[in-house]
Amino acid sequence: MSIASTDTASTFTPPRRNPVLSYFSLFTSVGTLLCCALPSLLVLLGFGAGVGAVLSAAPWLVTLSHHKAWVFTASGVLITLSFLQTYVVSPKLKSSTGSCPPGDSACETADRFNRVVLWIATTLYAAGFFVAYALGPILSWLDR
Repeated sequence: MSIASTDTASTFTPPRRNPVLSYFSLFTSVGTLLCCALPSLLVLLGFGAGVGAVLSAAPWLVTLSHHKAWVFTASGVLITLSFLQTYVVSPKLKSSTGSCPPGDSACETADRFNRVVLWIATTLYAAGFFVAYALGPILSWLDR
């Protein structure tokens, strides 16, 4: 009885990374920007009629703005989880399973894309957080 040797590297299919967390983080940060930060900024700049037009076209933004703390909290948690996935969990999985060998252009492209999406989401979240929570008190303090 002979056992044929097989090349396990050629038959191993690496598990696919699920990009749902990155996309969900991006969309929740855009949601916080649309519901809470952008209307405040537009009113501050004197575009109140534009805000009125947007809110009449998308009245669900008013509902989101009533729950601003929950929206920002959920977005912050999702972005934090996405950072952990991208910078902690994923590299450990790659090194332990060997799923993305060094020099694999598809893996490097996917990693770069995920990082860009994550940093865009983080920037939008930070801008939204600043306008929704910090800009008002700063302007009130400067107005004194």
